[in-house]
Amino acid sequence: MAKAVQKIKLSLSRDIPFNKLVLSQSNVRRIKAGISIEDLAEDIARRSLLQSLNVRPVLDADGQETDMFEVPAGGRRYRALELLIKQKRLAKTAPIPCIVADAGGEISAEEDSLAENVHRVALHPLDQFRAFQTLREQRKSEEEIAAIFFVSVGVVKQRLRLAAVSPKLLDVYADDGMSLEQLMAFSVTADHARQEQVWENINKSGYDEPYQIRRLLTERAVRASDKRARFVGLAAYEAAGGNILRDLFEEDGGGWLEDVALLERLVAEKLRTEAETIAAEGWKWIEVAPSFPYAHDHGLRRLEGEPADLTAEAQTSAEALQAEYNALQEKYEDADELPDEVDARLGELEEALEAFENRPDIFKPAEIVHAGSFVSIDAEGALHVERGYVRREDETAFVAATAEPDPDAGTAAPDADGGDQDAPLAQRATITVSGQANPDEEEDDDAVRPLPDRLVMELTAHRTLALRDAVASHPQVAMTMLLHKFCVDAFYQTYTPGCLEAGVRHIQLPAQAPDLKESASARSIADRHEAWKADMPTDEQALWDWLIALDDASRLALLAHCASGGVNALSEKVDRFGGSGVTAHGLRRRLDQADRLARAVNLDMAEAGWRPTVDNYLGRVTKIRILEAVREARGESSAQLIDHLKKSEMAKEAERLLEGAGWLPEPLRLAAVSSPSDNSDSAAGPLPEFLSADEEQSSDGDESEQPQPVAAE
Repeated sequence: MAKAVQKIKLSLSRDIPFNKLVLSQSNVRRIKAGISIEDLAEDIARRSLLQSLNVRPVLDADGQETDMFEVPAGGRRYRALELLIKQKRLAKTAPIPCIVADAGGEISAEEDSLAENVHRVALHPLDQFRAFQTLREQRKSEEEIAAIFFVSVGVVKQRLRLAAVSPKLLDVYADDGMSLEQLMAFSVTADHARQEQVWENINKSGYDEPYQIRRLLTERAVRASDKRARFVGLAAYEAAGGNILRDLFEEDGGGWLEDVALLERLVAEKLRTEAETIAAEGWKWIEVAPSFPYAHDHGLRRLEGEPADLTAEAQTSAEALQAEYNALQEKYEDADELPDEVDARLGELEEALEAFENRPDIFKPAEIVHAGSFVSIDAEGALHVERGYVRREDETAFVAATAEPDPDAGTAAPDADGGDQDAPLAQRATITVSGQANPDEEEDDDAVRPLPDRLVMELTAHRTLALRDAVASHPQVAMTMLLHKFCVDAFYQTYTPGCLEAGVRHIQLPAQAPDLKESASARSIADRHEAWKADMPTDEQALWDWLIALDDASRLALLAHCASGGVNALSEKVDRFGGSGVTAHGLRRRLDQADRLARAVNLDMAEAGWRPTVDNYLGRVTKIRILEAVREARGESSAQLIDHLKKSEMAKEAERLLEGAGWLPEPLRLAAVSSPSDNSDSAAGPLPEFLSADEEQSSDGDESEQPQPVAAE
């Protein structure tokens, strides 16, 4: 006989006045979690009670029901209703929907309380994201959604961004095929096709960390911290129709500019506009580029300008700013930490004072017409103008135009503005603009004629030998003479042969990485050069006396600086056909001497700031060399982590793995010390592998055309 199915009897529901309810001590929730009671009360006030309270009759001493009910499940809702009553927004006798359980049943109040909380299933995050998106489609603003659910506007934006990820990837996330952190990384871009492409690539390789996803999605964009982006400005870029990729889940430094072509066009247009303004000053030429290579101004005469005079009003303003700055510094001198507003004000004052200090130099009109300027962007994204450079082809005209007038030629002295108010206009233009020398006066037959050229040469030959002998007997004078010549070449750049036929030939770097100009070594050399230049007299004629006044230590330091510009440790392609290029013997001799010099100064290229990157090494060698570098620096296990990647991805990951390892490629390492029997000048013996003409071909087929690496520079 079939057993009858027992019918389930559900607890009754009824409305009970709030003043008949009391909070039960059987509620298992003890720790606060979720939104606050205040927020829950506001939600109940807005949308009413969505879930009834679970209550049980309160029994008296005889086990009989009273007219009171305890609440073992729904304590937070009870507290929220209680708060609304205290705020006079709900009546004490307001009927509250309740589920009334049997007081004498087998199931305890604690079990009811536990079951209500444990059996509750949290909403899947994706359902929450899509729900927020639905509310947005219902024309609710982000601020309204945030207010309804008691979250910040930023949280709403994050969830809406996640809901906007490719539907294919959302389905993968829903099936637990992707973590929430990975989904967050994909939200950097709104390009669904690119998201799906990246997911397919990383899913196959298994190298799917969130940081790797972000890197791949933004590798074609330019960071907002890039100097080009800072120069143009994000507002101008967006106004021109450019899109900025933003990461709402991690610090992104302002994001990434997606349209690189648009950015470069805006940079070129703004630089061109700035150059036109500078050209109006009268310069002969202007060169414009976002950045110029290291030593781009080598071989050009640099004019010395005078800072523009401050007006009385500007001087007063500068003094007031300096006084305020000094007062703040003195007031907070002993403070462990500056208040935010004080720190911000000090920054504003420093910027304003720096503007006064770095005001543009004023150049003579006669110099401007033969000189030019470089217009570029500095490392901070500001306009960088280098005024006052004379090219070699303009040197003759420049010297003639700025030459001192002959007092016997009958020309009047220039006035304070650099011109002669009484001289004829044509003559003044001839001297200062056209650069032509004054015509010689007619010869006077009765005047004393110059000595014949041949006689002068014979006489001065005697003087030359006597001078050589005398200088050789005075080492200090000889050092001053050599240092004087070096300084003239390095700082004044006149290119006019002098008494001493000696000098340092400054070596140009025809092949250089884009980051060479901003390297620590380049900055150190430039800073040292400018420091010496600031101390030197502007007049070349006064240089000799200034050098004599220096102490020996300073003269040696200056000599070292001038001589260092001629160091040549470049590895160049050997000329096998006897042309004008370097020979194998010459290259070996140069590099051996460079190694000896590097050991003498304890040169370590890693300590000097060089590190392997995709641009300067890893992206330009074969995969075998990339793995070899990682293996040498981090071990076999690290190399195995990337050996399955494509070359471009392998290079990027190798850059990350090699960070801080101090690894150097062979051309940058110190060569082993040769044995005494070795002859550094001998042409015998093969060149090392990295100098061989038969260097291994790149797997990409184009690396053989890359410039040779710079060795130990």
